[in-house]
Amino acid sequence: MKIVVIGAGAMGSIYGGHLSEKNEVYLVDTNQAVVEQINKEGLQIDENGVTNTYHPKAVVSTKEIGEADLVILFVKAIFSRAALEGNKGLIGPKTRLLTLQNGAGHEDLLMEFVPKERVVIGTTEDNGAVLGVGHVRRGGVGNTNVGLLVADEEGFLGQLKEAFDGCGFHVKIHENIQQLIWDKLFTNVSLSAVTGILQVDMGYIASNEYAWKMTKKLIHEAVVTAEALGLVCDEEAITAKVKATSEGSPNGITSIRADLEKGRKTEVDTISGAVVRAAAKCGVEVPTHEFVVNMVHAMEGRSK
Repeated sequence: MKIVVIGAGAMGSIYGGHLSEKNEVYLVDTNQAVVEQINKEGLQIDENGVTNTYHPKAVVSTKEIGEADLVILFVKAIFSRAALEGNKGLIGPKTRLLTLQNGAGHEDLLMEFVPKERVVIGTTEDNGAVLGVGHVRRGGVGNTNVGLLVADEEGFLGQLKEAFDGCGFHVKIHENIQQLIWDKLFTNVSLSAVTGILQVDMGYIASNEYAWKMTKKLIHEAVVTAEALGLVCDEEAITAKVKATSEGSPNGITSIRADLEKGRKTEVDTISGAVVRAAAKCGVEVPTHEFVVNMVHAMEGRSK
């Protein structure tokens, strides 16, 4: 399979590196130093107590690559549009676009570039970290969960599973992938959003009466929205899970908090903003989520 991975951060490198073992893989990044290092020395991935070297072809420009079978987005969601606009030459009449990015609602953007039946959405349970230029660590290994927005009449997900599983991944195909995405989203739209605004560790949320009250309100609004989308939700179980996550990671730092602390743009529009957009489609009121989105954007505008 001809695969192009856009974004050579930790996750893009892990997928691009492993998939290059048995596929024609191109790893795209705007950082020339990363591209040169990978092409010269290979991509190093620390995993299972050893450092393995992989050899995807790294590029800054995709103009000479031609049409791909699969394009995987591993950039931060705020850069997705620019990434797709800048690499339109990869997209042909049979090209599929896959997102395993955090948050929800990515399919709305992807459908501006390919038809609905060629959009693949999902989540990854793998995790990693960048150790240096062209060098990453693969941490926890889990499932790569994927699904389509329509029936898989051409059997593409089976082909994807075969290609990925043959390179050390564990693909699970889901009939209702949105259910899984929203199950993961509930924690992000509550803990991540509130810790970002308050600039506190994850453990503070469950320990503070007022922070926890706001978090529960966010969970409730997200559950009502998800149910309006036709998803099945157990608000009590979700709330208990979020509380356990807060208590179990007292010093944990969420992505929104880290981005705000370092003066970076956040992915709030595909996290809390995903709830706001979905609620608008369903006619549901989500005032707390609207407040969170506005507050996070306001905080992004502060001086570093």
